[in-house]
Parts: sequence; structure tokens; C-alpha cells
Amino acid sequence: MNFPNELKYTKDHEWARIEGDVATVGITEFAQKELGDIVYVEVETLGETLTKDAVFGTVEAVKTVSDLFLPLSGEIIAFNDALESKPELVNTDPYGAGWMVKVKFDNSAEINQLLDSQAYKELTSV
Repeated sequence: MNFPNELKYTKDHEWARIEGDVATVGITEFAQKELGDIVYVEVETLGETLTKDAVFGTVEAVKTVSDLFLPLSGEIIAFNDALESKPELVNTDPYGAGWMVKVKFDNSAEINQLLDSQAYKELTSV
């Protein structure tokens, strides 16, 4: 499985790409494989400020619905509108076109609480 080194990860299987004070967030390749075919992504928190680990949306697969947890505290400033018509992008390109939200984070110290790719790889290989 692919876990890009430049990303940070959560134990709940979200990833974050940090660029300045904005993090692009999605779910990992591991998570999308566990869920199966993604049929719907719902994010109703656009414009809201949430705390780290708060639920920012849900992802629906053929067999289940899972909550999405925010890796960093901050304001949800963008939603990937492409997922409304093509939720399968989460399956085909989880680290690229399948991103879910962008968050303007307000506490950079929280980045240190996230996992690097090696630690996440160890978490998923248990």
C-alpha cells in the first residue's frame, strides 16, 4: 500500500497535506480499501471551525457509513465539489483528486501529534 512520506496521518485513517497554515485532508488508501466502493461523501461543515478529532463529514460505501475526523483544529475553508458527482475518486486517487476538505488550522503544534508515514504503516500492518 502507498503512504506518501510528505503526508501526516491519523489513527482514524485520515491524511493531511500541510501547506503553510492550510491542510488538505482525505482518507488513506488503507481506509478506502477497507470501506470498499465509495458511493457518497457528505460534508456539511464548510465554513465551520472545528476542533481536532471532531467529525467533519461522513463517507458512505456500499456496505457502511463512516465518520470523517478532522486531523487538526481549524476552519473548513473548502470542500472538493468533484466528489459530489464522482465519489469514486476517493477509491481511484485517495491522495490526489479524492481529497475531501481543506482546513485553515490554528494550532501548528497539533501537527506533531500526527503520525508520519512509517508510524502509520506500522499501525496498519498489525
